[in-house]
Amino acid sequence: MDNKLFTPGPLNTKQSVKEAMLHDMGSRDKEFLEVVKEIRNELLNIAGVSPEDGYDTVLMQGSGTFGVESVVSTVIPSFGHLLILTNGAYGDRMKQMANVYGIRTTTLKYKENVVPSVDDAEEILLDDETITHIALVHCETTTGIFNNIEGIGLLAKKFSKIFIVDAMSSFGAVPIDLKALDIDFLISSSNKCIEGVPGFSFVIAKSESLERCAGQARTVSLDLYSQWIDMKKSNQFRFTPPIQSILAFRKAIDELKTEGGVAKRSERYQKNYRRLMKGTEALGLKTYLDKKDQGYIITSFLFPDHADFDFTQFYESLHQRRQVIYQGKLSDTNCFRIGNIGQLFLEDIEKLLLAIADVLNEMGIQTTDLLGE
Repeated sequence: MDNKLFTPGPLNTKQSVKEAMLHDMGSRDKEFLEVVKEIRNELLNIAGVSPEDGYDTVLMQGSGTFGVESVVSTVIPSFGHLLILTNGAYGDRMKQMANVYGIRTTTLKYKENVVPSVDDAEEILLDDETITHIALVHCETTTGIFNNIEGIGLLAKKFSKIFIVDAMSSFGAVPIDLKALDIDFLISSSNKCIEGVPGFSFVIAKSESLERCAGQARTVSLDLYSQWIDMKKSNQFRFTPPIQSILAFRKAIDELKTEGGVAKRSERYQKNYRRLMKGTEALGLKTYLDKKDQGYIITSFLFPDHADFDFTQFYESLHQRRQVIYQGKLSDTNCFRIGNIGQLFLEDIEKLLLAIADVLNEMGIQTTDLLGE
């Protein structure tokens, strides 16, 4: 029996998704190219856009970070100026990429529990007309915070800036109106809320924004524009595709549709989240974020304020019970993270809560100690 993964990805996947990988195909076979074409179309359907709306999809080998880097390194011209709003490790990673490629960058950096301010961004845009692109992470999995892509998106539209959204941990489970927010490039990956397996990322983009990227790529293998051109022509990858991951993803999309699409998957994840919040609160665990800023993908919990709490022991003891949580990634606060996405249901959350209570008790920590009773 597989461990239960309470992480932001890779996730527990359906047996049918795993079984879809038990096939071999050539990367130039007509059958495989039809699968790629189908996935590209289905991703547009999930996003609520179409080619008639001016959108297209590009698949890119590698993890979600590869997809983000393909965008950062391709879509910003040599004279471009990128504004990054960051409140976590994944926004910081975009800044690191821009620095490596010598891209002019202005960064608005916030504490990890603070949603980037639309007013601050507007002030920067009013002060500096050279900014051409704005980038923001939607669900910053450092903490689980949901950032205001609506406000920043409307701001980007008002100032006619190219808008880049890292929707790695949200796409497929959090409704996003690409047209209303005028998103130019949205990036996600195969092993997140659509519940496929790792192997590739994808970019949903405006075709006109992609067309302006010709000759701008700073890498060969992550050249988003050239990948798009080849996929438009023949649905072929320029380099060896992750065939089994692609096959699994097609099945994962089928399973998403069977479940009822983004709305129903969002509903299940939110039910998991609410039960997790109620259960951990009863155990005396405290969240890092204010509830108004907390998304329902992954939640950061502060280490219990108890002399006997040891995270390594806590993690390993849960792991022995086949419950896998996620280590914290905050810069100045000790925490751990619990995700409630993937093939997880209320009964799985219940088992996790029982395991946490059992492990805390094993460590000599009583609920009354944490609740202050």
